[in-house]
This record gives sequence, structure tokens and C-alpha cells, in this order.
Amino acid sequence: MKNQSSITIVLLMNLSEVHATISVLFIFFLLIYLMTVFSNFLIILLVVICAHLHTPMYFFLGNLAFLDMSYSSVTAPSMLFHLITKHWFMSLSECKAQMFFVMYFAGSEVLLLASMSYDRYVAVCRPLHYSQLMSWGICAQMAFFVWSIAFLVAITHMICLRRLTFCGPNRIQNFFCDLPHLFQISCTDTTINVLVLLIVGGVLASAAFVATFYPYVRIFRAVLRIRTSDGKSKAFSTCTSHLTVVIMYYASVAFIYLVPDTSNLLTLNRVVTVIYTLITPLLNPLIYSLRSKDLKAALQRACKLTNSAFSEL
Repeated sequence: MKNQSSITIVLLMNLSEVHATISVLFIFFLLIYLMTVFSNFLIILLVVICAHLHTPMYFFLGNLAFLDMSYSSVTAPSMLFHLITKHWFMSLSECKAQMFFVMYFAGSEVLLLASMSYDRYVAVCRPLHYSQLMSWGICAQMAFFVWSIAFLVAITHMICLRRLTFCGPNRIQNFFCDLPHLFQISCTDTTINVLVLLIVGGVLASAAFVATFYPYVRIFRAVLRIRTSDGKSKAFSTCTSHLTVVIMYYASVAFIYLVPDTSNLLTLNRVVTVIYTLITPLLNPLIYSLRSKDLKAALQRACKLTNSAFSEL
């Protein structure tokens, strides 16, 4: 191992080698990224400026919009650059930096979805105590916990990564850098790093999974006890948007990290990875916008104010 030279460049997976396909993919992914940034930024703006959206649910939705916008910005611009330049490589330091932010934002999102599940549980099952259990102080503490724990997890893996030496082969089967891919190009024993990943990541994922789905068990039990169909429909309508986002997120993550990365599933894994990194951050604000009457009303009011401002000019 001492005779092996350390690598400084990481080769990424080429999404396409056909020139016409590259142009189409570049335009398609660029439009998706721009719409993702615009839609999520619009939600953040509406949550900030609209007084009737100053509630715990929209506070967490604003955090989710910022997370989706940030996560997409970590992977999409570099992928677009590689597509247009046809240079599917980056330096090892850039790869590590991208990996850190991917882990940070992904960890934050899984914890934030759990916090939003608790918010929906309190709203449906304990509505009389909602203002006490979901006060602004508690919401701020939950958000601080989400961002802090995710940062500690990501920085822990970065510290453990310093003990590894990378000497090739320097090709990873993805268009962005992630921790398991860096393990594959390491020439140092990764047993400790894998153990840390299984323990820290396993505890975080398991706790977040239980905290996300257990409130819905309680919610479904409470809804089934409601006798009127209108009451059941109203109770379910407060949760459908969040539950849809949760199912999409966990289904994508489970396929990417739990399904074996074999040659037969490489193309499908590539498609799911694109959906997870690019499509899902765009769908999240659309799902909430279509299901939320308050958000649609705020958007319509903002459009009217913008039209009146332009007409005066």
C-alpha cells in the first residue's frame, strides 16, 4: 500500500455519451433546477411575508423548502457543468466537500420530516393543546436540534474520513460524491468507517423512521374513531401532503442505499438517483402548494399585488 500513489482526481459516472442526448439532458436538468430554486424560494418568501402563514406547519415547510433548494444546489450545478463540458471528474477535496453537504442536508431532511410528523400528530390528535405543544419556542428548539444533529453526524464522518488513503481505482458509479462511493476507492481498511456509518447512520435513520411513521399510526387510529366522513376527510387532508413527501423520500432512499448496486440495476439506480436529487426537491413545494389552501391563497394574493404594481408602472 505504501507503493501506491494517492489520487487527487475522482472520475464521475457519465450520464450520457451521445451529443444530442447531452444537449437535451442539459436543458431538461437546467429547467428542473431553476424551477426547483424558484418554487422553493417562493415558498420561503410567502412564509416570511404572509402573516397568516406564521404557524408551526409553515415554519417547518419553510425549513424544508430551504433544505430542498440547498440539496439541489449541491448536486445539480456540478452535474450541469460536467454535462456541458463533458469533463466528468472533480478533485478529491471537492468530492469530499460535496459529500459533506450531501450528508448534512440529507440528514437534516430526514429529521425535519420527523418533526413535521409530530406537528401533524399534535394538530390532529391533540388540537386543544396545539398552541402549547407547538409554541414558537418549541419549534425553534426542534429546528435547532434538526440542523445541529445533522451537522454533528456529517462532521463525524468527515473526521473519520481523514484516516483513509485514496489510491484508486478513482471511478465512482454516480454523478455526485457520497460516502459509500468514497469507501470504494479507498486503499485503506474501511472497517472502522463502515462501523461508524452503520452505528451513527443506523441510529439516526432508525430513530427518524420511527419518529416519522409512529405519529401516523396514532393519527390513523384517531381518524378511524371519527364517525362523520367529513371529519375523517378534514383530518386526513391535513396530513396527505406531508405523508406523500415522506413516502417519496423514503422510497427513493431505500432503493438507492439498500438495493444492491448490480450491473442489471445500474440504469434503474441512476434514474432513481436523479429523481431523488433533482425531481423530489421540485415536487415537494408543488405537492404542498396544490394541497394547501392557505398557500394557494397567499400565492394568489401575491400575484394580484404584483400585477397591480406592474400596472401602476
